[in-house]
Amino acid sequence: MGEVIPQDWQVPLRFRQRMGKTAGRQRAMAEGGHLLLVLHDVPLAGDARRAARLFWRTPDGKWSEATEGKRGSGGDGLPALKRHVEAFDKAIGELDDAVDKAGKAGALFDILRSATPLARTTRHMHATLQEARQAVEDKDIIALRDAAQELERAIELVLADADNAIKFIEARSAEEQALFARKASDSQHRLNLLGAMFFPMTAVGSVLGVNLPHGLEHASPWVFWCVLVSTFMLGLLVRASISR
Repeated sequence: MGEVIPQDWQVPLRFRQRMGKTAGRQRAMAEGGHLLLVLHDVPLAGDARRAARLFWRTPDGKWSEATEGKRGSGGDGLPALKRHVEAFDKAIGELDDAVDKAGKAGALFDILRSATPLARTTRHMHATLQEARQAVEDKDIIALRDAAQELERAIELVLADADNAIKFIEARSAEEQALFARKASDSQHRLNLLGAMFFPMTAVGSVLGVNLPHGLEHASPWVFWCVLVSTFMLGLLVRASISR
């Protein structure tokens, strides 16, 4: 396996000694006026790998850029470093727009799945540029550090907005479920009141409907109406007692 730092870079030996078989975490190295930045590309959701980008600044202010795993290196690395930071700005802006358009919990979960590693990478990039700012006096590094700080704040707001949106959807769903449960309870209560009102009538009708002699087989029709009215009034009393 070749070295992470390109062979044609005349960096201090200390840089190569501190570099393992892979680029590793994001960090800044400073030695004898030289500055080496190890940064990660914008992470992809569901991909644990982090492609590393190396940016070397010589004591006279010249920059070079290289990508881990690729041969060769770029000439002027400062524009590449600026584009690197701008790529994070673009990714965060896309996620921010996606949060505004998302209306379902599934879409918001996908946003959080992408925003979480992006927030971690942005936070470490800001810390790395802050280390570089403390090691080297360079206005470009100061500007990039400030831009990374704003990006860190922006991605935190995206995470907060997505999380609040999910909580709102959950609260609204719980409220709707509670409303449906209340309507079902009210409907069941009405059925109970109807059942209570007609329970005496059905009970008496069942007793009188038994095929056994009871002496009322040939009674006047007024007896039927009296029984009907009395059982209906009794049902109203039962219904009133249940309502109370």
